[in-house]
Amino acid sequence: MKILFVHQNFPGQFLHLAPALQARGHDCVALTDVTNSRTSPIQTVKYRHSAPNPDPAACRLGRNFTQMSDRGVTVARACLQLRDKGYVPDVIFGHSGWGETLFLKEIWPEAKLLVYSEFYYKGRGADVGFDPEFDQPSFDQVMIAQGRAAHLAQSLVHADAGLSPTRWQASTHPPALRNRIEVIFDGVDTAVMCPNPQATLTLPNGRVLRAGDEVLTFVNRNLEPYRGYHSFMRALPAILAERPEAQVVIVGGDDVSYGRPAPEGQKWKDIYLAEVADRIDLSRVHFLGKVPYPSFVALMQVSRVHAYLTYPFVLSWSMLEAMSAGCLVIGSRTAPVQELIEDGVNGRLVDFHDVKGWSRLISKALARPEKFTAMRQAARETIVRGYDLQTVCLPRMIGWVESFGPDKP
Repeated sequence: MKILFVHQNFPGQFLHLAPALQARGHDCVALTDVTNSRTSPIQTVKYRHSAPNPDPAACRLGRNFTQMSDRGVTVARACLQLRDKGYVPDVIFGHSGWGETLFLKEIWPEAKLLVYSEFYYKGRGADVGFDPEFDQPSFDQVMIAQGRAAHLAQSLVHADAGLSPTRWQASTHPPALRNRIEVIFDGVDTAVMCPNPQATLTLPNGRVLRAGDEVLTFVNRNLEPYRGYHSFMRALPAILAERPEAQVVIVGGDDVSYGRPAPEGQKWKDIYLAEVADRIDLSRVHFLGKVPYPSFVALMQVSRVHAYLTYPFVLSWSMLEAMSAGCLVIGSRTAPVQELIEDGVNGRLVDFHDVKGWSRLISKALARPEKFTAMRQAARETIVRGYDLQTVCLPRMIGWVESFGPDKP
C-alpha cells in the first residue's frame, strides 16, 4: 500500500518504522520541512513554510493555534499539489505536534489518517506548574495550557487513530480521545545498546574512560530545566566532594527543546554551571555537547550511574537506552519515568526537587556498584522484554499501521 509520513523533522519517531514498512514492499513517501537536513532512505518531498508569527496582543490564547494551523495550511497546499499529480496514499501517518496533519483529510478523504499523539497539554497534573522555581501555579496557566491543546484535539478528532509511546502520555488526552489511541513505544535496539565490559570513550582532553570506571552521566538533547539540569548541577558539589575519583560526563546542546528560553543573552547550561562553579572540580566535569550516536552508546556502556530527570512530560529515548546498556539509572519520581522504573527493583527514584537526595543516592551508587548489579541486570531485562525494537515494538507498530490498509475492514 501507499504510505505517506508527515513530520517537520522526518524521520523523527518514524526512524525505524518507515524503512521497515518500505522493506515489506509498501510504497513509502515522506513530507517534511525544507529546513530539515536529516537524511533517510525514504523518498522525501519538502514543503516551505514561511508564515509570520502572530501578534501576541491580537491573538492572546489563540496564538499557538494560529501558528499550528498556519503550518497545517502550508502542508495541505503541498499535499494538494501531490494530489494534482495523481498521488493518493492509502495511509497517512503524521506527528500532530506542529499542526501538519490538521487538514489532510480534506485533501485525501479516502485515506486512513494516523497521528502520533505524543502529549496533550494540561493545566494541571503534568508539566504546567510543576516547578515553582519557574512557574507559580495560576488559573492563567491552566487556560494557556488548555489553549495549546486545541490543535492537538482537532488533529485527533479528524484522524482514524492515534499512537502514543507510553501509557501515561496517552492518559494526558481527554477520555473521549484516549480510547482512540494505541500505546506502542518507538523501540530500543538492544543488540546495539547492550553492556560491553570492553567499552571505552575518549574525552576531548584525551582521558580514556573505561567500563568499570567511576563515571556519572547526564544526557539530554538540550540542557534545560524541563529535564532537571538545574537539580542535577546543584547536586554535583556534594557528589564530587564525597567521590574524589568520580568523572562526570554531560551530553546536551545549548538550545531549548521544551519550556521557556533562558533570560536574554544567556544559556541554561551556563547559568547553572556558574551557580556551582566555585564548589566543584571543573577538571572532572566534562561537557561534550551533542555527540554522534556511537559515542553515546560507548558513554552508556562506561557509565556507572546515569541520572535522568524530567518534568511530568514526554519520556526521553535516552533513559530507556541507558537501561538497555545496563546502567544503574537513578530517575526522578515523575511520570512517565515511574512507568518503567520500579524503585529498588530495576533502578532508583528520587524526588525531582530533592537535591540532597540526589547527591546522597548518586554518591552511594558510585561508591558501591556491586550492590546494584541486580538492578542493572533487571533494567536491561525490562527493556529487552518490553521495549526491544526488533522483537516487540517494531512488529507491533508495523502490524498496527498495516491494519489500516485498503484490504482491511
